Amino acid sequence: MAKLATIFIFLCSFATFSHCLPLSTSSRWIVDDATGERVKLVCGNWPGHIETMLPEGLDLKPLSHIARHISLMGFNCVRLTWATYMFTRYSNLTVAQSFMNNGLHDAMSGIARNNPQLLGLTLVEAQRAVIEELGRHGVMSVLDNHVSKPTYCCGSDDGNGFWGDKYFQPKEWLKGMDIVAKQYKNLPMVIGISLRNELRGPLQNESVWYENVEKGAKTIHRANPNLLIIISGLDYSIDFTFLKQKPLNLFNMRNKIVYETHRYAFTKKQTDSFLTQPLNKVCETIKEEIMNKSGFLLKGKNAAPLFISEFGGDQRLTNQADNYFMGCFLSFLAELDLDWAVWTLQGNYYIRDGVSNSEEMYGMFNSTWNSLRSPEYHAKLQLVLQKLQDPKSMKPMYHLLYHPQSGKCLTIAPNNVVYASDCIGASRWSHDGDGTPVRLTGTSLCLTASREGLPITISTDCNEQSTWKLASNYQLSNIDENGKELCLDYDTYYSSSKVLVRKCLGLDEKNIDNPQTQWFKFVSVNV
Repeated sequence: MAKLATIFIFLCSFATFSHCLPLSTSSRWIVDDATGERVKLVCGNWPGHIETMLPEGLDLKPLSHIARHISLMGFNCVRLTWATYMFTRYSNLTVAQSFMNNGLHDAMSGIARNNPQLLGLTLVEAQRAVIEELGRHGVMSVLDNHVSKPTYCCGSDDGNGFWGDKYFQPKEWLKGMDIVAKQYKNLPMVIGISLRNELRGPLQNESVWYENVEKGAKTIHRANPNLLIIISGLDYSIDFTFLKQKPLNLFNMRNKIVYETHRYAFTKKQTDSFLTQPLNKVCETIKEEIMNKSGFLLKGKNAAPLFISEFGGDQRLTNQADNYFMGCFLSFLAELDLDWAVWTLQGNYYIRDGVSNSEEMYGMFNSTWNSLRSPEYHAKLQLVLQKLQDPKSMKPMYHLLYHPQSGKCLTIAPNNVVYASDCIGASRWSHDGDGTPVRLTGTSLCLTASREGLPITISTDCNEQSTWKLASNYQLSNIDENGKELCLDYDTYYSSSKVLVRKCLGLDEKNIDNPQTQWFKFVSVNV
């Protein structure tokens, strides 16, 4: 008990940690259990559920190097995936044996060079070593039960999708939950366990969902009451609409329940819509769908946190649908200041679908784990990596003008030039609605437009050229001196930092011109 108390004191005073553990929930927020202060989860996924059952990349870089760079990227959390069978059937299997069984001799040699201390450990011990090293760098762990049988995920017919599937038997699954929850009872940096990733397949059934979710949550809470319990809906973690009529019967652990959902450009086969339909309409339709199927959980008497535990895109930035999706989805994350986990950290896999050293184009690390795959992609995350809202904050609310395509915000330089820059320290704005000025908070200055193609300026003369309206849910427009409607536009093709006004794009529902250079969102902040 004394050891556990020491760990808690350490976690409250550690220089890289700004809160204590364990965590709980308060309405839609995840909070520090002791103070009620909000703790925003900003995580990277790190798979450990595939055939080797070891988190990826440990053949290429030392564990301490990977953990340090996860922290340096700005993540305070890892969603570490695991397979039920690792604990119920393979708990005595060593890392070396696992790699030999999979014929991964080159990868095993890499582990011997970079992490020799892991080879003789069991897979369970190796997972703990990873979690402890992450903790030393101030990074919390969410343990995601991704599959039962170790394999790449996910397909509707892979036998891992729903209770009763070939590899997903409820009793063995509950046994795994109990083992894992107890395994980390003395390690507070494990903050939560997700019941199952992406429930799916032909056996999906609401009554079975209620029965097993309640059993799983109670099993975890009984074994380790400090843990957050993270719950997936149906249809690949998308659909919770059935909870509108019948809430879960988990009121005695209500302050530990978090729901999770996933989103990609390809979700619900929507890839083509990004390429063939007006983007304003596509993005608005997707946001409405998310709010209807899962976002409603953030509101009402049973409000709870919604964790976007997977989203992402091809970091080569050559997939146009993914690029359009990211601009849309980042505006959604920023607007609601949601907790999230990007897919994914790893630049490659030991083995995936039978192919060794398979590259992961969605990975934050490159294929050799020695640098970011795309600094530009990482830069787009900078605003949503920050905690923007805290229900305990006594500071007044203000607004940033956020450009989700670039991840930058509108800022005034000392010479009063308006430009797009890092959102940290960006200018604060207010806008009282259509037909009113956009004012620089605490001053008499307003955003002012002149003519098409010219940079916006600021002025104390807040006349008609300083009044703005929402031309769409994503675009701010102004009527210029010639009576033409122009929108704020930031496009690095024209300028590295200056924000211009240009003809508004994409307002006509028949027009599929890309308007994302003109997407600016007022993002509320009170921290």
